[in-house]
Amino acid sequence: MADTETNAVEEEITETEVSPEAAIKNKINSEVLQNIPVTISVEVGRTSLKIRDLMRLTQGSVVELDRLAGEPLDLLVNNTLVAQGEVVLVNERYGVRLTSVVPTADRVKNL
Repeated sequence: MADTETNAVEEEITETEVSPEAAIKNKINSEVLQNIPVTISVEVGRTSLKIRDLMRLTQGSVVELDRLAGEPLDLLVNNTLVAQGEVVLVNERYGVRLTSVVPTADRVKNL
């Protein structure tokens, strides 16, 4: 790019920069952001059933899922995959130990 073209582009960028006051107004207040509730769910697997098969389910019925035993569970936040992990027992309660976390850039793409 020639020097005159470079200078013209730099001037254009300078003219379109955001003023400090506008940047402060557009900045997200982290305290407000941290107080937004989200829904976290853990998915063991999925399946598809016809309504007649769903109506036949009773106590003791087994529903086959699309995952093999030992495969990681999906941790979803507002239906967006955030991590995968395994079931653990913590003080007689179930928990999930994260074994892999989806990179932030990939999570943002899925929003």
